[in-house]
Amino acid sequence: MMNKEKNDSIQCSIHNCVHHAGNVDYCTLERIHVGTHEMNPTMKECTDCDSFQYKMS
Repeated sequence: MMNKEKNDSIQCSIHNCVHHAGNVDYCTLERIHVGTHEMNPTMKECTDCDSFQYKMS
């Protein structure tokens, strides 16, 4: 798979996201949005990458 232009500032290991850089664990977006699904997040498991978009295989 050909690598898209990776953003060296955003590491990412979510290979089924359309923004994943391919063979390297980086994101191709200029910036991402981190959100939450909790009223009062207290742990990293409470956070979400709101920039995630599912990549169909």
